[in-house]
Amino acid sequence: MSRLQSPRSERELRARNDSAWLLPTDGSRTNHRLRDDMRRFDDADEVDLVVVGAGAGGSVLTQRLARAGWRVVCLDAGPFWDPDADWVSDERGSHTLYWTDPRQIGGSDPVPMGSNNSGRGVGGSMVHYAGYTPRFHPSDFSVLSDDGVGADWPIAYTDLRPFYEAIEQELPVAGQDWPWGDPHSYPHSPHPVGGNGEIFQRGALAAGIETRVGPVAIANGRFGHRSHCIYRGFCLQGCKVNAKASPLITHVPDALAHGAEIRPDSMVTRVVVDDESGRATGVTYLRRGREHFQRARAVAVAGYSIETPRLLLLSPTERYAAGLGNDTDQLGRYLMVQGAPQTSGRFEDEIRAYKAPPPEVSSEQFYETDPTKPYRRGWSIQNVSPLPITWAEHVVAQGHWGAPLREYLRDFVHWATIGALCEFLPQPANRVTLADEKDRHGLPIAHFSYSQCDNDRMLTQAATESMEAILKAAGASEVMTIDRYAHLVGGARMAARAEDGVVDADHRVFGIPNLYVVDGSVLPTQGSANPALTIMALAARAADRLAAQARRGLTEQQAVRA
Repeated sequence: MSRLQSPRSERELRARNDSAWLLPTDGSRTNHRLRDDMRRFDDADEVDLVVVGAGAGGSVLTQRLARAGWRVVCLDAGPFWDPDADWVSDERGSHTLYWTDPRQIGGSDPVPMGSNNSGRGVGGSMVHYAGYTPRFHPSDFSVLSDDGVGADWPIAYTDLRPFYEAIEQELPVAGQDWPWGDPHSYPHSPHPVGGNGEIFQRGALAAGIETRVGPVAIANGRFGHRSHCIYRGFCLQGCKVNAKASPLITHVPDALAHGAEIRPDSMVTRVVVDDESGRATGVTYLRRGREHFQRARAVAVAGYSIETPRLLLLSPTERYAAGLGNDTDQLGRYLMVQGAPQTSGRFEDEIRAYKAPPPEVSSEQFYETDPTKPYRRGWSIQNVSPLPITWAEHVVAQGHWGAPLREYLRDFVHWATIGALCEFLPQPANRVTLADEKDRHGLPIAHFSYSQCDNDRMLTQAATESMEAILKAAGASEVMTIDRYAHLVGGARMAARAEDGVVDADHRVFGIPNLYVVDGSVLPTQGSANPALTIMALAARAADRLAAQARRGLTEQQAVRA
């Protein structure tokens, strides 16, 4: 294992970002103490904002506005996790971290639900994400103008850059200086690279492909009183030592410390809108078998790309008969996944890929459109480190069973794996609607229809060829590739006009002035980057805009009174 440069000091982090906050104890104990002492609002209290969902978007929005002095309640359908008591270093035992409520899937290329593309509980899917936190590229915001496909965002990369920088400091992110997109550096130096990452680096160098270590939201060294990563490889099962950042141990404790309430085990069933005023008045939710109504001056939905459209569709009124934000039939459309083929290679030496975090080394050399190719947009490559059950699924997908399967499993430590993220394009027919089937609460479940286009298939093939070339250049004697999907974004698209989307550039639902969507469902395109950092940056920007609007409104009221 090769050791890279040492981490930058905590003092340097503080100096570089005056807004950085470090909590006085480790994340788990802090959550225990703050949760016990948490401010609690009554349902009858009209809070300034009720947030639905405590994941990447909802947690950051809650934290930012609590710091701005807002009275905020954040409701989440799942539990308030205690990493020490609730999480296990076991693949099968970690399935409680996923959203496993029933959903229907369809289309010509249906997307399996319930594992790497869903989250349940405070912290959302970032609790079990790998930890990769790359930025989107400037080109991602003008895909239609530049490449003639997809959509343009109503904001530019430069609008998001300061919020990327702030979130990278707060998590913090570790990695080498980044040459792609908007070149930038990271607050923590890169982690040491394990056997799987070294194979990727070796093969990429031989194939003429640039790589970098990171970027990952895993502090290189202690951060505040969070522990150093111990390189045990269970990032996707929840990080029991709190080295990997997630909102559960970063933004949620800070939100509680500034007066917000996180209300777990609270399934929101409806956003309530008054037809006469056209304004949201709060949300109904189920908790411990009883229905409640939380009053609020504004509502922000952050339930992600399946549950956010579903909730808005479940909230029709006489005035908004097709659902909230659906006057132009855009709600639930343009839902995207990334093509995520994974390629494994067999080596004579023991690789022991599990002896490091799954996220280590990346390349974005193929991220942008190559005008010489028949397809548009591109893909990134990252090393991944499947644990035994996931490795067995990889092998079974090749048709191996019985004795051959057992032999491949015994050979586990000799295999290295890398994966691609392909930018699949937004299509209007890829959408969430309500099914006839009901859930345990008697509510229609979501139906998610998904089909690939020709451009998607060409990207997958090109990405597969590049990964197989890397592993063969590294000396692999055998390679195998499986096709899969990763991540979910879209479904409540951000747009300049109501005819093209659900929310405006300030995340406000078209036609309802105090209803917002602040999660991954607002992304018009998805790039070839993991979406977590972009969702958090968008939430930070949304909070900044909301706070500024509130200040302007207060100033105008004071001027009128004067």
